[in-house]
Amino acid sequence: MRRSFQFLLTLILAIGVLGSFSYAKDFKYVGAAKCKTCHNTKKSGKQYTIWKNGPHAKAMESLKSEASLKYAKEHGIADPSTDPKCTKCHATMAAVDKALIDPKGKLTMEEGVSCESCHGPGSVYKKMSIMKDREKALANGLVLPEEKVCVTCHNEQNPFHKPFNYKEFSAKIAHPTPKKK
Repeated sequence: MRRSFQFLLTLILAIGVLGSFSYAKDFKYVGAAKCKTCHNTKKSGKQYTIWKNGPHAKAMESLKSEASLKYAKEHGIADPSTDPKCTKCHATMAAVDKALIDPKGKLTMEEGVSCESCHGPGSVYKKMSIMKDREKALANGLVLPEEKVCVTCHNEQNPFHKPFNYKEFSAKIAHPTPKKK
């Protein structure tokens, strides 16, 4: 009887672990171009345009600045725009597991720190039928950004670190959906 219980418990745990792995694989990174379709309308608050004009969309460009190139030279980095030590915080594509990038998507290095860095891989929640329901969207990969997401890069390991105040900085990049009238 005890062996049967142990076997059953092991089986349940294995199914749970394997199930969670397959669940995670269901969510793929698709790129900001997919988000633009719905998130660049007046009704959505032109969220894509706000991101595109902000610092996160220009994160890869910042690696070509005089300060970045100087730092790179002083630290034996040939090209900060291709070195993983730098790009991991300057491009969503560089930071994520390559197996989680949708080959049919449009995720690129050039888009920098894009929507899915903060909101999670959008392959499933991007569907309008899911996105209209917050609980459904959260169950299908949507992440509500929190400070812990930001401080994976905005921290003291960043050579150009400045004190990070989540409330202040998140307000600067805010792109809320306008309230319905």
